[in-house]
Amino acid sequence: MGKGRDAAAVVATVLLLNNENASAATFTTFHAGDVLERHNVGVVDKQGYDACKASEGATIFQSGSDQVTLVKGQNYFIRNFPGHCESKMKIAVNAL
Repeated sequence: MGKGRDAAAVVATVLLLNNENASAATFTTFHAGDVLERHNVGVVDKQGYDACKASEGATIFQSGSDQVTLVKGQNYFIRNFPGHCESKMKIAVNAL
């Protein structure tokens, strides 16, 4: 897949994370160095992802214009509003 298709997947992911009524979706082919734009999400580890809880000192993005570069391997993010993560507003991205 080309970078254009990857960019479309990133945009779709951003919409997923910013839509309170979003449903589950699957996106493929993310690469280390790809950038996700989002706000009001926390960067968590697998445990935080599973428990829907950011650990103390976790990075929380809330400016509305944040960009995070994916690292190679698993990247976990949860929506940082009460009840949102529990409503499946979270994403795990495996970047190649």
